[in-house]
Amino acid sequence: MRDFADIWSYLAQTPLIWLTATLIAYLIGDYLAQRAGRAPLANPVLIAVVLLAALLWASDTSYAQYFEGAQFVHFLLGPATVALAIPLWHQRRALRRALLPVLAGLVAGSVTAVLVALALGQWLGLGPTLLATLAPKGTTAPVALGISESLGGSPTLTAVLVILTGIIGAVVVTPLMNALRIRDWRARGLAAGVAAHGLGTARAFQVNPQAGAFAGIGMALNAMLTAFLAPWALRLFL
Repeated sequence: MRDFADIWSYLAQTPLIWLTATLIAYLIGDYLAQRAGRAPLANPVLIAVVLLAALLWASDTSYAQYFEGAQFVHFLLGPATVALAIPLWHQRRALRRALLPVLAGLVAGSVTAVLVALALGQWLGLGPTLLATLAPKGTTAPVALGISESLGGSPTLTAVLVILTGIIGAVVVTPLMNALRIRDWRARGLAAGVAAHGLGTARAFQVNPQAGAFAGIGMALNAMLTAFLAPWALRLFL
């Protein structure tokens, strides 16, 4: 055991260990999700987060030390988001036919996400910094972090809120759409992308290619709209 502790102490000082741990945790989560038949609750990201949190707690590792090694995954968020342009291009004709409903759903979802978050935060008595942190939590992480920092919020806390929003959305989106009897894959995908951004988009692609493409549309357009809407709404509430 002492030899193992010495080896772990050495490896923990190497940034690559946390990148490796992140990839292994996701592979375990994806394997368990496959075994569960891709059930909504068996979300691979949620499983990976739980595994990594347990490892960081057990090894007494700070988030800053973990992020030093795992930041390459964070860097890839940008290229991964841009790569969604490929399925969007394949669905361009379907998008043109449904342009007005898409824009209506986008505005409704974006405005609701920002205003409800700020109203709830103000009701709870949160200060300006926390409100600025909360305002962009409804959009994808690369954009949300930039908005939060520009508004004077905490980008780290915003990232946590974004991930929680995405995980919750990815878990509930399929049962909720089934309960509401929404069968149109375009509508289901758009809702997932606007409400649950990256993780919702990933879930939509697992269910149906068209739903995934429209989720990517919703996520991308929501990011642009939130970048304009969040500062204005924050000034309104302050």
